[in-house]
Amino acid sequence: MRSDPRDYQIVAPGTLQSVLSLMEREPGRWMPIAGGTDLMVLYAAGKLPNRKLVSIWNLPELRGIEALPEEVRIGAGCTYSDLRRHEVIAREFPLLASAAAWTGGIANQNRGTLGGNIVNASPAADSLPALLVYEAVVVVVSAHGERDVPYTQFHQGYKKHALQSGELIRTIKLSRKYSDYFFFARKVGSRRAQAISKVCIAALAKTGDRTIEDVRIALGSVAPVPLRLNDTENLLQGKKLEAELAKLAAGSVARQIRPIDDIRSTTNYRTAVAANLVSKFVETLCSKGMLPGRSMNHILARWNEAPSTNANKEMLACCGSTAWAERITQLRPFAGDTSLLTASDEIWNSLTRKDWLQAFRSHPRIGESAASAQAPARSLAWSQQEQGSAARADNDLKSALAAANRAYEEKFGHIFIVCATGKSAAEILAILRRRMQNDKDAEIREAAEEQRQITQLRLKKWLGL
Repeated sequence: MRSDPRDYQIVAPGTLQSVLSLMEREPGRWMPIAGGTDLMVLYAAGKLPNRKLVSIWNLPELRGIEALPEEVRIGAGCTYSDLRRHEVIAREFPLLASAAAWTGGIANQNRGTLGGNIVNASPAADSLPALLVYEAVVVVVSAHGERDVPYTQFHQGYKKHALQSGELIRTIKLSRKYSDYFFFARKVGSRRAQAISKVCIAALAKTGDRTIEDVRIALGSVAPVPLRLNDTENLLQGKKLEAELAKLAAGSVARQIRPIDDIRSTTNYRTAVAANLVSKFVETLCSKGMLPGRSMNHILARWNEAPSTNANKEMLACCGSTAWAERITQLRPFAGDTSLLTASDEIWNSLTRKDWLQAFRSHPRIGESAASAQAPARSLAWSQQEQGSAARADNDLKSALAAANRAYEEKFGHIFIVCATGKSAAEILAILRRRMQNDKDAEIREAAEEQRQITQLRLKKWLGL
């Protein structure tokens, strides 16, 4: 039976302090509501017991992601879309970015909040295992002040948590110490998104000298709360990266989890899948580029696991040829930075003239800001950095570059391509004038070589090298 809206009251005080004061004056009477993606399901089904709701949606004090030198602070009112789009989250906390992309559809991602996901306390929530392995700290606030709660202590039972009467989650803090960790995330459900997970995993590991120096593994939908596999972590800690570790880790899982039968799955299925996911994590850790003394680049590791469409888009910022981007994506996974850079050159040198020209069109002319073809925002930003000397040149030099660009295009039929990084505007103009002496065949090959160098530099920027 649907709820009757006349039975409910909702207020929107507009500031965090006003919300906290209201909850202090009438303890236990007011339930906070942000995006409403969980509460409105209960409301629509006639199962929402709380009759008085106080809106905390879009409160400035609960929004925003602040990247400090030692930690990132995420406002509890940040949406999954905020998390997906934030550069630091995507680069340094890919487990959380992946979970945000899995959670519902776009509409839910635009409304659902990280704080709401935590307080809802579902053991099947996609983001909670990621917060466990990142060892987040939850900052809770009331009319009496703030306190920190380690996230590992926040969930106290099924749908039970550490919030006291009158408290809200204000911020989630993540330490910025995981950039050199290998990460692994999987969700097993009826669909990749818009489905509650049957089992999900978030895992991190740091290696050195082919030894596991640190490891964190968390599962969802296998216990009354999101679960850290402490026994499995202790089993793996300090071990050499060897194939038999995967079997040992998988064997330890069933002793720690407490899955149930429900409408989405069964106890036996969840137990088997959980063991398989842990085994796959350890197998991948042992096989993917774990060179002596070095962990896999975290950006490369995330990209190796990204959907093909997303992976292609990232590569197009490095080189505007769709054929190059598609082929390098198809070669995944790469074991390390060197193999990616080597493959880039091999693919580029095997492409056709048409592919090369497409890549050229993704660049703006020297001294300009817009490309003739649509290019990713990151590509244009990198072009501005690379061509910074031309932008800072005096008017006479800019005019000379513009005239030389026009003459070049009239002769060769495509824009002038040069690896401009580290070159002054005068040097670029001199190179352009020299290359005007080339014939068309020699020139496109020289331009292609310059593009190869640009691609290598951009890949290194993308990898953070």
